[in-house]
Amino acid sequence: MTDSLAGAAPHAAGPVPEFPMPRAARCPFDPPPALAELQRQGPLAKVRQWDGSESWLVTRYAEQRALLGDPRVSADPDRPGYPTKASPAAGEGKLSFIMMDDPEHARLRRMVTAPFAVKRVEALRPTVQRIVDGLIDDLLAGSGPADLVESFALPIPSLVICALLGVPYDDHAFFQDHTRTMVHREATPEQRGEASREVAGYLAGLIGARLDQPADDLLSALAGRVTAGELTHQQATEMALLLLIAGHETTANMIALGTLALLQHPEQLALLREKSDDPAFVAGAVEELLRYLHITHLGRRRAVTEDIEIAGQVIKAGEGLIMVNEIGNRDPAAFPDPDRLDLTRDARRHVAFGFGVHQCLGQPLARMELQVVYGTLYRRIPTLRLAGALRDVPFKHDAFIYGVHELPVTW
Repeated sequence: MTDSLAGAAPHAAGPVPEFPMPRAARCPFDPPPALAELQRQGPLAKVRQWDGSESWLVTRYAEQRALLGDPRVSADPDRPGYPTKASPAAGEGKLSFIMMDDPEHARLRRMVTAPFAVKRVEALRPTVQRIVDGLIDDLLAGSGPADLVESFALPIPSLVICALLGVPYDDHAFFQDHTRTMVHREATPEQRGEASREVAGYLAGLIGARLDQPADDLLSALAGRVTAGELTHQQATEMALLLLIAGHETTANMIALGTLALLQHPEQLALLREKSDDPAFVAGAVEELLRYLHITHLGRRRAVTEDIEIAGQVIKAGEGLIMVNEIGNRDPAAFPDPDRLDLTRDARRHVAFGFGVHQCLGQPLARMELQVVYGTLYRRIPTLRLAGALRDVPFKHDAFIYGVHELPVTW
């Protein structure tokens, strides 16, 4: 390991380490050991990607927040130096406003902000509670074991985002299957492109229907923007695609991965079960699980548009940045004893949702869904346990969004 990390410090001689780095099989909830070692060496390290290009890896919490909030840092992949994705199979291209800079980013984002405001999201809590309770009823009606991903974790956010957007839930198998292809690291560009086109075409059709027959949903709101000339049909489709994918894939993985982590930390699970009727404690537990785990593990990628001096290093215009929240949230300077899952910790300042103008639009919805799940599941099924060994759980090392493919549980 020493040789492979010899180039970790900005001025060190030797080979530049490759990124991304593999996790240790025995520690599936932790960042890769090599990534943790780079953090120990300093806040900045040059890393090499699949195509031989080099970018700055930002490993520490303070520097990540500073750079994510810096207007000289661009989210536009067309900027010089923007880091390419993890492999030639990843595909490229913009995904609506999250890969744009202001003012266009702000203009488009404002169009879909209202449904994700805290007050609007809180009004959905009883609906989410009914969904969660209904799915638990279905689980308990069976004898187990069951796959918690397919029977519980995936349906919850899918039902919610379908209702918000106005997408028929009966079509969930269609968009979930294509989404799996879109986030699969080993899919070819052709496969990922075809999957994206299929879902985009489907959503474009729904938006087209709303042009003539609007309803009370987000697709109708986007269609109204098209009618008003504020969006093209393609822009509305791209925004709908972003919201559909982000609205179910990340939260579903967090539900399953968080459950598995709690099952591996029974003392923390017992504490959460005991305090499941305390909304403040449950909310704090959600923040700690978001800090401790890491769903998007290839980093937030940016290009530098003007020279920036930080941590004693000048990052020059035209160089790329990769800010990996999984290691930023494990920075001991920000979170003492960071490798320990502690549901009593105040973890609210984590960077799981990013920071600055591009922080996750849907974070109030994700938080609320996770609060309902984590506050309900283990109370209603107190004997919930893993059906098998941890080593047999198929983790998503092959996907851009981390989690588990399946989670066999019994009770």
